[in-house]
Amino acid sequence: MTHNEKRDVWWKEGLIGLGVGVLYGTTSVAVGHPFDTVKTKMQAQAGFEKANMFQTFGRTLRTQGVRGLYRGALPPLMGSGIFRSAQFAAFEGMYTFLGDRLPSTKHEIPLTGGLQTRVLISGLFAATVRSVIETPLEFMKVRGQTNQSWKFRQLYTGLGVTWLRCQGLMNTYFIIVDNIRRNHPEVFKVTFLGPFLVSGLAATAGWWVVWPFEYMKSQIQGGYGGKESTLKRMRKIVSERGGFFALYRGLAPGTIRSFIANGTSMVVMTYAQRKVTEFGLRNK
Repeated sequence: MTHNEKRDVWWKEGLIGLGVGVLYGTTSVAVGHPFDTVKTKMQAQAGFEKANMFQTFGRTLRTQGVRGLYRGALPPLMGSGIFRSAQFAAFEGMYTFLGDRLPSTKHEIPLTGGLQTRVLISGLFAATVRSVIETPLEFMKVRGQTNQSWKFRQLYTGLGVTWLRCQGLMNTYFIIVDNIRRNHPEVFKVTFLGPFLVSGLAATAGWWVVWPFEYMKSQIQGGYGGKESTLKRMRKIVSERGGFFALYRGLAPGTIRSFIANGTSMVVMTYAQRKVTEFGLRNK
């Protein structure tokens, strides 16, 4: 679904997704982590509650240097390749499996522009796999970005809100990419700009949908606000910080990170998918 290459058997597509997903994940962190650090500080570090993106960036650079913008990068750099490769492997494997073994999942849902049921099922599965792997990695990253220590037993702090965030994010992403792949396949033939724009825009749309959950995840994993529930945190922010759109704090650096990082990563992954086919690794 995330590529236009001729498909092989489901398990091989899963393995290929696992391999090229590593490239997607490591590229994403290398390109986008400084923006993610700014976003996390704005959302979850005491002293940055009223600072805007430029003030947060400047203060971090002055006090910690460039290294400060990459604080907490090691866990996601190591782990992003794992959970992103797992999400693409889970999606591609399930998508191909359902198409081969359960043809009824190719049913197009009315009024959706041709969206097939298997896209939603595969997205649900991929997002669940991602959330299980990503939660401890995100926890370590957030604690590093906010200059805090952590304990092993805390690693799955925020699993519930991370699962909700992943469901909205990944399903939005896969639905948009699938729609463009089916209705405008020529876009993926544009060597750089096509995949860059498709993935960058699809991922950014997904983040906009789930941003309040991302905000809550950062607070919960950063230990900001004690042990309040997600719903209570959201109500408190809405009532005390200016209404519903207060839940979108940190959206500017998050949007920049998402668009640039996911666009660049898709260019790398699309190139890798093409090479897999050229090397004959998809021959049945």
